Amino acid sequence: MQLIISGKNLEVSDGLKDYVEKKVGKLDRYLPSLTEARVELALEKTKNAKQSQVVQVTLRTNGTILRGEERSSDFGAAIDTVVDKLHRQIERYKTKHAHARTPIEPEPATPVATAPVEEVHIVRKKRFHILPMTEEEAIEQMELLGHTFFLFADRKDGKLNVVYRRNDGDYGLIEPEIK
Repeated sequence: MQLIISGKNLEVSDGLKDYVEKKVGKLDRYLPSLTEARVELALEKTKNAKQSQVVQVTLRTNGTILRGEERSSDFGAAIDTVVDKLHRQIERYKTKHAHARTPIEPEPATPVATAPVEEVHIVRKKRFHILPMTEEEAIEQMELLGHTFFLFADRKDGKLNVVYRRNDGDYGLIEPEIK
């Protein structure tokens, strides 16, 4: 497993790097197919000093991404907590892959009217590789990431689709049509 450690608004000390390597390095014992672990340590200005130190860990394995984030007043405590969260995600991931999955029939999406917004500020941009997958794999990936929606390329036709969690707990699928 390749371990990449970076700092945002701080210089990562050797002691902190060693601690991250020790804790995050153990995760490949639970999931030997891990290929990469990215750890971002950030120092943020917040009103609550108890949440100023942020640890975000992204794990990659066989086209699946697992992610955890934790905030604390201490990087050590945040690292311990996020590693525990990821361990639980790994166990859930392994359990799902050990059992046969049943297909989920998505409901057609209904358009939602939105009010016009005068000024929009994009505060974060993300880039990620989109892998071909089935609807069920996309839902699983969305759940592993803890998101409410997920963009993916359909394995059958290569078109971009979005799965999302509905308020009633079921899932929806958006299949864009370009006119």
